[in-house]
Amino acid sequence: MTDFETHDPALDSDQEAKRAALSYVSEAFAEGCLDGLDGDCMAQAALFAAFQELVQTYGEEATARYAEGFPERIRGGTYTVRPEARH
Repeated sequence: MTDFETHDPALDSDQEAKRAALSYVSEAFAEGCLDGLDGDCMAQAALFAAFQELVQTYGEEATARYAEGFPERIRGGTYTVRPEARH
């Protein structure tokens, strides 16, 4: 099978929705910082809100299992922002 034959448009839609959601969260984060809130405070509040939503949606056990993968992803650089190379 080719990539076209196995391509699932629903996955694209899900990725687009996640990108849009990240954009909204990033804008809210920036606004809070511009209003004088500490970045660490904003990050803690964002994590709390995110975990509240995940627990409400998936339950405590599933959310805890999901969170168990964070140390590896953090250490692996998943959340590290690297400056883009300038040409």
